[in-house]
Amino acid sequence: MFKPLSMQHVSLKLLTEDVPLAAQVLADCGLFNPETTTETIAKELPERPGTEFYRVFSNARSRFEKICSRSGFTKPANIAPYSKVELAELQDINDKLCQIWLQISKLEEQLHQFNEQQTALKQLLETLKIFSKLDVDLKLFQESAQFLNLHIGTVPIENIEHLIEAIALAEHFIDIFHRDEHIAYLVVAGPDEHQEKVHAILEHADFQALPIPPEFHDHPQQVHTELTAKQKQLQEQIEAVEGTIQELVIQNRPLLEQAYQTLNHAAAYAELTETYRGRGQLALIEGWFPSNDLSQLETALNDKLNCPYVLSTRKPSPSEYRQVPSLIRHHRLLAPYIALVKNYGPPRYGEFDPTVLFAITFILMFGTMFGDVGHGALIATAGWYFRDKLKTFTPFLIVAGFSSIFFGFLYGSIFGYEEVILPALWLSPIHNPNVMLLIALYWGIGFILLATLITVINRWREGDYASALFNNTGLAGILLYLGGFYAIQKWMATNTFDTDQQLALLLPLMIILGYKWHENKMPFIERLLVTLIEGLESVINYLANTLSFLRVAAFSLNHAALAIAVFTLANMIGSPSDWLISQIGESSANVIGTIANGLVIILGNLFIVILEGAIVTIQVLRLEYYEGFSRFFSGDGRTFSPLTVGLK
Repeated sequence: MFKPLSMQHVSLKLLTEDVPLAAQVLADCGLFNPETTTETIAKELPERPGTEFYRVFSNARSRFEKICSRSGFTKPANIAPYSKVELAELQDINDKLCQIWLQISKLEEQLHQFNEQQTALKQLLETLKIFSKLDVDLKLFQESAQFLNLHIGTVPIENIEHLIEAIALAEHFIDIFHRDEHIAYLVVAGPDEHQEKVHAILEHADFQALPIPPEFHDHPQQVHTELTAKQKQLQEQIEAVEGTIQELVIQNRPLLEQAYQTLNHAAAYAELTETYRGRGQLALIEGWFPSNDLSQLETALNDKLNCPYVLSTRKPSPSEYRQVPSLIRHHRLLAPYIALVKNYGPPRYGEFDPTVLFAITFILMFGTMFGDVGHGALIATAGWYFRDKLKTFTPFLIVAGFSSIFFGFLYGSIFGYEEVILPALWLSPIHNPNVMLLIALYWGIGFILLATLITVINRWREGDYASALFNNTGLAGILLYLGGFYAIQKWMATNTFDTDQQLALLLPLMIILGYKWHENKMPFIERLLVTLIEGLESVINYLANTLSFLRVAAFSLNHAALAIAVFTLANMIGSPSDWLISQIGESSANVIGTIANGLVIILGNLFIVILEGAIVTIQVLRLEYYEGFSRFFSGDGRTFSPLTVGLK
């Protein structure tokens, strides 16, 4: 529960020809994590017998997945009983898939071209809407007209009036055929002897010429008819190509189903080929397997392998812990907390798995900082209502909501009303701020002590006894922290700093400095400076980390303060003004005030639930990650990746 499952290093020696069946047996177990052999073994077994098989398999799988994604081929629901796949059989499947893919890719290229043409037609039709009210052959604007000066383009709306007046003086007329919010689309026409004058007028009016696509070679209505006909023709061609693809898939369905079965049977061996080694007829498979499930592996090998093999297992040495994959098993309700732990990083093999501790402390801190019966009920209800979208994170919201409800009863808080509707079963944060700050302080001290104690256990398990005992994150650090707490508490109570207080601080600090001095292999001056700085940093970090937990109390007070602000605003808005009373009467004004008051309270509570709920979640995660995980959790473990059956 509190650390990754114990693992055994597994070595399986057998004949090369039996490796495919062994791979399938290991994949059926679902608990074998293949491991690349060491350099020493690689020299003794230099061959990689499955390299060509893996290359062909990768090509075949890639082509099969492309065919499925492009054609809509539905994979068979059932996989046939396992049968060994030879390289020649896999190569034959690969060649046939290659032929099918070549045909589909050619058809896909045609579809791509048709779709591009269809997109271009849609853009042309969209552009043509601008000219829909223009009853003129658009080809006139694409060629030079004799005796006529023609312009088509756009002018800012604010320049239209001055342009009309100026153009009339140049013996031209304007036809505005389209407008939008800022621009007018227009045609300017007149005799060609005033070209230069008209050009100057248009330039002054910020006229922008409108290019006419070459496809617009007739009246807009006729162009629309032609483009629509082309669009319909293109759609028919697209449907024809898609139909051809479907016919091709139907014709080759037996082959595709066979390919699916073959690839599924070959998948486990293909995945294993990346790690196992061989020499002549001998092969070696190595990896990791959970200790508690070794009997399952032995039984499976005895039942299904009708060939000689040698299975040997051993425990990993401490020096191998970083290479051992971490397999964690928890109840499915802890799935969201597992995801949040892995967001920081997977636990290293042999070290403390913080999932359960993280879940418990997160739930407690969230409820403490966001204790409200009504708001908690909204969060829990939202978690249940959106369970299809939240999936594995559904318990996260529901449990957080119930934690908020529990502390809401302790605080006597419901929808921001503290000790108004419900009596406080324990205390009201807003009325007892000093008590809340003291509770947060002691919670932080306990949290940091527990995190440091876990660090001691982790270092001891790893065989790093000196760090476990003498480092600032070891036993000496715990003594320094407790000594500092004792010294400060007594100083605040008696206003004295006696010898016992000084010794409580200095003795563990000297031990830590001695350890730092021993570990830092530097020239004397640098060694002295680094040792002193690291020692000072140890004291400052413990103090800063402790004070950081005061936010637990701060947010419980902030929750009540936000609610007070909402109620104050609601009362201000809910009180009708004398002007409103004089306009609609006192009774009507009171009704409007009551409605406004209710709306502000509802919206304010939603604001608190969404915004403050999110902020509290972030703050709790920050405390977990930076004040807890950073002390004892490396987060640099290796994720357990078992050999699996079939295509992934």
